[in-house]
Amino acid sequence: MLQGEQWQQADFPASPGAYAFTIALSSPLLLNIPRFTGISLPAGRYVYVGSARGSGGLRARLRRHLRRSKTAHWHIDRLTVIGAVQQVIAVPHGRECALMQKLSQMPGVTVPVAGFGASDCRSCQAHMAAVPARFDLRALAPSALNWH
Repeated sequence: MLQGEQWQQADFPASPGAYAFTIALSSPLLLNIPRFTGISLPAGRYVYVGSARGSGGLRARLRRHLRRSKTAHWHIDRLTVIGAVQQVIAVPHGRECALMQKLSQMPGVTVPVAGFGASDCRSCQAHMAAVPARFDLRALAPSALNWH
């Protein structure tokens, strides 16, 4: 399994598309983000889904998300600086909402914080979900490119 800064060496595609990654929190995280201030995420595993449509595509966005040292910009940055990323999938030309819809229908998956990661989305409850301990991200998109 790739860990920490080793993710920066992963050969993610530079095309636009959607992605998802699992992240494990070993202890509860109290969110200090406007709109979510005071909400606590329990220790456990989470999946975040997103899209990369700008310059550098999936490669640039995933490398930025998976870097520990960064200025917090997106909601998920609060988790990626302290949690352990365990799996990553990339779906070139895919859509984040399609991944989230499929994810939300899987057994044991819940949305712990409505709106988290989905400030600009009108169709999803959130773009982050809590998942069971043995959840395998490859089940979400079996044909996706994957790293772990």
